[in-house]
Amino acid sequence: MTAAAMDGEPPAGTAGTGTDLAKPPVNEPREPEQFLMQMPQGNPLLLSHTLQELLSKDSVQVELIPEKKGLFLKHVEYEVSSKRFKCSVYRRYNDFVVFHEMLLQKFPYRMVPALPPKRMLGADREFIESRRRALKRFINLVARHPPFSEDVLLKLFLSFSGSDVQNKLRELVQGVGDEFMTCKLATQAKDFLPSDIQAQFAASRELIRNIYNSFYKLRDRAERIASRAIDNASDLLIFGKELSALGSDTTPLPSWAALNNSTWGTLKQALKGLSVEFALLADKAVQQGKQEENDVVEKLNLFLDLLQSYKDLCERHEKGVLHKHQRALHKYSMMKRQMMSATVQNKEPESVEQLESRIVEQENAILTMELRNYFSLYCLHQETQLIHIYLPLTSHILGAFVNSQIQGHKEMSKVWNELKPKLSCLFVGSSSMPTPPLSPPEGNFFSS
Repeated sequence: MTAAAMDGEPPAGTAGTGTDLAKPPVNEPREPEQFLMQMPQGNPLLLSHTLQELLSKDSVQVELIPEKKGLFLKHVEYEVSSKRFKCSVYRRYNDFVVFHEMLLQKFPYRMVPALPPKRMLGADREFIESRRRALKRFINLVARHPPFSEDVLLKLFLSFSGSDVQNKLRELVQGVGDEFMTCKLATQAKDFLPSDIQAQFAASRELIRNIYNSFYKLRDRAERIASRAIDNASDLLIFGKELSALGSDTTPLPSWAALNNSTWGTLKQALKGLSVEFALLADKAVQQGKQEENDVVEKLNLFLDLLQSYKDLCERHEKGVLHKHQRALHKYSMMKRQMMSATVQNKEPESVEQLESRIVEQENAILTMELRNYFSLYCLHQETQLIHIYLPLTSHILGAFVNSQIQGHKEMSKVWNELKPKLSCLFVGSSSMPTPPLSPPEGNFFSS
């Protein structure tokens, strides 16, 4: 992410920064029609999307392809498949980085999800898989974001099969300007904002901060639940292997125990056979853990990525355009005082004229920044609506969690029930040995 993008303004080479921010002329054509965002019907501030509409925009798969080894380093490539564009392309991590930078450059006032970190050396399989999942969440959030989903940047990233995708992405943004320059509503954004927009912004920011904190804790607990299922699988597998080892023991019996040799032989054979059922139980536990990782933890991570991008956007608004606006106002105030001082001191007309010209330039810069500030608030209002559209994802997550628990326990219960009759062979061979109880005894097992 470039420093300019972090400030909430387009980097050098686009619309300009600081007091040189360009203002789109109100009644003049600014860019080719293909780059202009179309004006929505009705109140353009309000979004009419539903969660299902957003989710159905596209479904993008990101899969690892076999590692390619160079002379010194090996790199990871991903196969990125878009259901919407019906194609698959190969992308490296650096391709995602350039795509991310171009999105921030073109849409500085929108929620651009963060990318996972780049690890230079010693990337193990766990890190690579974690990064693959994060890249998949990133590209799906972008592909389902209303402005991004209709932009040529996304289409090129998901469909261009050439080798120079990074240069193609940069060419699309070069000379076009950011969303403020290409949106027909940019100079009218203030007219659509509610009068208490600042209060609404503060309240929404606090609400979403609280939601983020709660979902962060939910994600941590869901991870622990899924991890326990995996650990349970490992314990069950080892338990079964130990039974098998016990049944496979060939140590000869002492002479005094030879009388019961047939009984022990029967027991060993039965114990050895039980390892198959415990392996099946372990497999069911692994399936449940993986299902919880994919259907619960990943959905929670997706929503957390979205919430974090909103928090980042709020910071860009405050540290970027709002801060620069305040700085420009301060500079304007200093110029006015210099002008008054020059007038009182009867300085040369030429210097006074230069100062007047600088003041006019600063007034224009302030006007542009004010328009950018209102447009930034306009976008923030829409991004806040987008967060609320995603909130019903909570019910999807809870439903996936409940279904995973029901399905997992049901399948494991079936195996346990199939295992129980096989225990009867352990009680054959001695009339004094009890049969296995059909149900737990009443009361405390250890009570006297």
